[in-house]
Amino acid sequence: MEPRRDPMLDFAVKDTWRIFRIMGEFVEGFETLSHVKGVAIFGSARSAPGSPDYQRAEEMGRALARAGYAVITGGGPGDMEAANKGALEAGGESVGLAIELPYELKPNPYLTRTLSFRYFFVRKVMFVKYSQAFVILPGGFGTLDELFEAVTLIQTRKVKPFPVILAGEHEYWDGLMRWIADTVVRRGKVREAEVGILQRARTPADVLKILKRQARQAPKDRTGRVRAGKEIP
Repeated sequence: MEPRRDPMLDFAVKDTWRIFRIMGEFVEGFETLSHVKGVAIFGSARSAPGSPDYQRAEEMGRALARAGYAVITGGGPGDMEAANKGALEAGGESVGLAIELPYELKPNPYLTRTLSFRYFFVRKVMFVKYSQAFVILPGGFGTLDELFEAVTLIQTRKVKPFPVILAGEHEYWDGLMRWIADTVVRRGKVREAEVGILQRARTPADVLKILKRQARQAPKDRTGRVRAGKEIP
């Protein structure tokens, strides 16, 4: 009788080989994005075309593209689609870092450059490494996840600081900011100075003013060429 195979051995082998897929996603991302000068826009995937939120995201993408920035989104529907649409129609570079999800079947059709990831953590590295700023539009858990990860990395000095901008209607963000100030800071969980990592901007023009002063710039290599992402370990 053939000896019974330890199921944990099968699991270990599968995890070992999974490393190569993860490595492949990192390599493809680094190669594709190394010359991108972009601003990441995050927002709700549930904003319907023609809705006020969709229109505002489209205006944001258009304004950033006209100012010379590539627009980087998660490549999905809603605000992501709208921002990419605005950037593309303005003649700018429109980048989608898509994630493989069962309910988002394919990237939106307004992309000049597309990368698709199985692993959220690899995709997150690409956003942080190759974005000069994060523009956060009203969104849900996914949007808040990207927001607070960026704030944490800046707070802990794991990355060179870059603007993290809460954009759009102030009413959407007022409750969050009030809770942070009145509860989180008051109870000593965050220092008051660290709240300043989060900036506010109602309009695309307001966002552009912040970017003009503070957008993170990629360093140049020995040949004088800009190499995006090199300033981040």
